[in-house]
Amino acid sequence: MRKLSTALLAGLVFTASAGAALAADKTEISVARFFGACEADYGTVTDVTKANGECGIITALINKFNADSKTTVVKPEIVEWPGYDQLTARIRSGEPPVISVMHEAVISDYSSRGLLEPLDEDFAKAGIDVNDMTGAARQGVTKDGKIYAMPFDTHTWLWHINMNLFKQAGLVDAAGKPILPKSTDELMKQAEQFKEKTGKPYFISTLANETAFYTRTFDTLLYQQNADFFADPNKVNFSSPEAKNAAQLLADIFSKDLTTKNQDYAASVSSFAAGEGGVFICGTWLIDTYDQEAKKDGPLANGYAVTAFPQIYPGSPRVWADGHSWVLLKQNLSEAQRASAIEFMKFLWDNNYEWSRTGHLPVRKSIIDSDAFKNLPHRGDIASLAVNGTALPSAVKRQFSIQEIEGEEVGSAMRGDKPIDQALTDAETRVNELLANAK
Repeated sequence: MRKLSTALLAGLVFTASAGAALAADKTEISVARFFGACEADYGTVTDVTKANGECGIITALINKFNADSKTTVVKPEIVEWPGYDQLTARIRSGEPPVISVMHEAVISDYSSRGLLEPLDEDFAKAGIDVNDMTGAARQGVTKDGKIYAMPFDTHTWLWHINMNLFKQAGLVDAAGKPILPKSTDELMKQAEQFKEKTGKPYFISTLANETAFYTRTFDTLLYQQNADFFADPNKVNFSSPEAKNAAQLLADIFSKDLTTKNQDYAASVSSFAAGEGGVFICGTWLIDTYDQEAKKDGPLANGYAVTAFPQIYPGSPRVWADGHSWVLLKQNLSEAQRASAIEFMKFLWDNNYEWSRTGHLPVRKSIIDSDAFKNLPHRGDIASLAVNGTALPSAVKRQFSIQEIEGEEVGSAMRGDKPIDQALTDAETRVNELLANAK
């Protein structure tokens, strides 16, 4: 028995030593990402099908990759959204991550300065079929004729709806579908009716500590009116009647108390789950989270719906869109590091369906056309977004900075901090000064 125990112990020591040696032989690459931290729930999960939400699924994907890869270890570095100030500082200090998540709207700011590696040849060798990319995804990662990122998703702006409160407000039709506005007048009337019947605001909005809501909603309202506000990619036009219409609508919603106020992103996400309003205008990435919430007891129990942004202007069904992608930062990588980086990107490409469970749209045509994707909850309700999601023209530089300026000024107009005409003039002036100095 003792000999057996000794043999077993020796075997265990040998196995542990061999495992440590194997891990030491792997190439480590750093991967900077946002999407939050959830190690307590998913730190050891390698079965991706057991994970939910952005944070859970990306954490489980990395865990699975590290468990399966015989050559590579990914070291995740979690950054605060959106993380570009931090990334720029790391590039300047000469210590960038090997891979970083990046919005497609931002890629040209880095690729135009020679900070990203083109990936066309790597993808061809790895078997990443760029012809399987959706049109939106391929356009989003292609700059000056070269592919600079592995697209991960297309995400858009939509309405999350509390059907239990909509029923209380008399805004559900005979088929059990939400009654949605088809004009600005209908929107205001339905919002007033909702407030009267439920005692709660129609909208839950993220109005504090970030500008994304203002920009994405404002752009969508401009698209709906066929306003071509970037006809010249070097100059924005916010002096149109359409821009004033959109800003006035947002100001009316705020002044008539038809939305929550002073909530940041975390508060507004929780507020919708707690049943504090009827409609949460936010992104595709919360579909899975709220679908899971609707399966529990609570304000959303059996009462969650999601829909594309209702068309309230008689123009176009287009809606703001962007995409997450993964870039390879230019630096003195060894052949092994570059091979490991492409191996990880290929893994994410192969598992794009799992990421689409968050609610984001896949970047692969073959997945969009698959029964597995079509059978995911609510996907039939948002199918139009795959066609109508619209990004700014790729020739527009400094898109994230533009979105920040636009959001600040539209927010000022919505809250009444500035007259609408003044806010739109300031937005146009500031954006055009930025573009005039953009290289």
